[in-house]
Order: sequence, then structure tokens, then C-alpha cells
Amino acid sequence: MTDYRKLFDLTGKTAVVLGAASGIGKSSAEALASLGARVLCADRTLEGAEVTAAAIREKGGSATAAACDAADRADVEALAAKALAELQRVDIAVTTPGLNIRKTILDYTEEDLDRVINLNIKGTVWFFQAFGRIMVQHQSGSLIACSSVRAVTIEPGLAVYGSTKAAIGLLVKGFASEVGRSGVRVNAIAPSIAETALTGPFKQRPDIYNLYAGHTVFNRWSSADEVATAVAYLASDAASYVSGSTLFVDGGWTAVDGPPTGLTQLAR
Repeated sequence: MTDYRKLFDLTGKTAVVLGAASGIGKSSAEALASLGARVLCADRTLEGAEVTAAAIREKGGSATAAACDAADRADVEALAAKALAELQRVDIAVTTPGLNIRKTILDYTEEDLDRVINLNIKGTVWFFQAFGRIMVQHQSGSLIACSSVRAVTIEPGLAVYGSTKAAIGLLVKGFASEVGRSGVRVNAIAPSIAETALTGPFKQRPDIYNLYAGHTVFNRWSSADEVATAVAYLASDAASYVSGSTLFVDGGWTAVDGPPTGLTQLAR
């Protein structure tokens, strides 16, 4: 009989997490390490990555740190080279950084557009190229990108951001089709609203905070850890037949047409 617990065990695996200084990236690095992986934590600021790596080591895990600008192709390639030199192979590679400039299309400047596309789309391509080459050479690996619920649901001011997140879903499908025969899996997660340091200011606006919570079937925001568990699943052998997919971790946001209401009594 299959040992299902072992399928989730990452002991002996190596992982790179870009965006590991905070939020979903930080929780993803912690999740992978807690399941046994050796993790290289990377972020634009080395200090932030080192804090995450140190916290992992304090809990008995194995982690090191590196600086990397996810929008800079040379930086991403240097990170891949460092990972290969340090870890000898890369079994799991996760990228979470993304940028949203909330403006209507009529208000977007060329500089705004370039910044969002350079990080969200180009950055994903550079990451896939750099780590995909390593995985193809070793004939195995799991690549995980970060899309968003905004890839399929939108509101004013999010059109450009949402279009880049939708593009990530298609990049995942396309790259999965190209490297699957080399034993490499490519997937994405799509969170909705997660409580992180970046979204902390929303708590100062209960009206907005509660409005977004109401879009989920649970009427609450997720923790970054709840999203990281999806990353851990896609990284593990439990997802050995999953590729080209975007896993929505959205609290049912995309399952309902607008905020759920108290209609449960009608079903009794």
C-alpha cells in the first residue's frame, strides 16, 4: 500500500523560495523546511531573507539566504547559479513576488505598465528559464509561481494587475507542456486575501477589510500559512501527477457570485 505520509515528506529535497522575506513567500519557505527540505531563502533585500532563514534554523531546519531582484534577469540567473553551487540540485523552486499599481487603465503611465509587467510577467519567465534549465538537466523538479484570484475576478483599478496574473496561468500551462517529458512539473497558486505585513493597513479600515472578507464563503481572510500549505502540496510527490494547473486558495471567492449572504435558513 502507498505510504501517503511519505508522499508529503520533503526530506532530502532542495528548494529555492524567491520572495521569502515576508508574506506567502516567507510562509512557503517555512513550510518546505518544516517538511524536511533544505531551503535557499531569497528576496530583494538580503537582510529580510536572512531573518527568515535564521528563524528556520532556530526551529531545526536547514536554510540559507541570498539577495535577488525578481524583476532582474541577471539577478535571477545568479540566484539559480548560487542555488546549484550550494545545493547541487534544485528540486523545488517557488516565486511569489508581485506588484500591483492600483489605477484605472486611463490613468496608467508607461512607467507604471513597465514596472508591473517587468516583475509579474517577465520576472516569472526569467524564473522559469533559470530554474527550468536546471530541472530539465536533472530530469525532475517542481516549479511554482504565484497567480491571484484577480486572474479571473476583477474590480476597477486592477485590470493591468489582473491581466498579468492571468498571464501567469497561461505561462504555467505553456511551460508545463514544454518540460513535462523531462519530468518537470509547473504549477501556480492563486490566493485571494491573505493577512500579511503588506495587507496589514487594511485592518485599519474595517469597512474595506470586512468587505473583502465577505467575498469568501468563510467570511474571513486567510493566513499566509494556509496558502503555503498549497505550495507544500504542489512541491511534494503527493502532486506527482499535477502540472499545468493553477490551484486556487481563495476561500471560495471564485465559487460564488458576489458576497455570500445569510440564506442558509432557506435551505432548511
